[in-house]
Amino acid sequence: MLRHEFQPGRLVVGLVVVLAGVVYAGDAGGAWETPWFAIFPLLVGGLFLAGVVGMAGRGVRRRRAGAEGVRKGEPTEVRP
Repeated sequence: MLRHEFQPGRLVVGLVVVLAGVVYAGDAGGAWETPWFAIFPLLVGGLFLAGVVGMAGRGVRRRRAGAEGVRKGEPTEVRP
């Protein structure tokens, strides 16, 4: 079975969007009160964090691929 490469930046974005949904679902359900503008700092901070994590992940993949002697631009083989 073919496996895709792990992309931690996308994982962080997904978690932040789910968190935003939970925050607004809790507000809609009456569990707590959330101001309408609370989504903006949450999403901006999450996107910034995802960018940093994505760049760090790319750096790790590049360094690992360089150590294995793989040419740049080619996908790396994912080993189980």
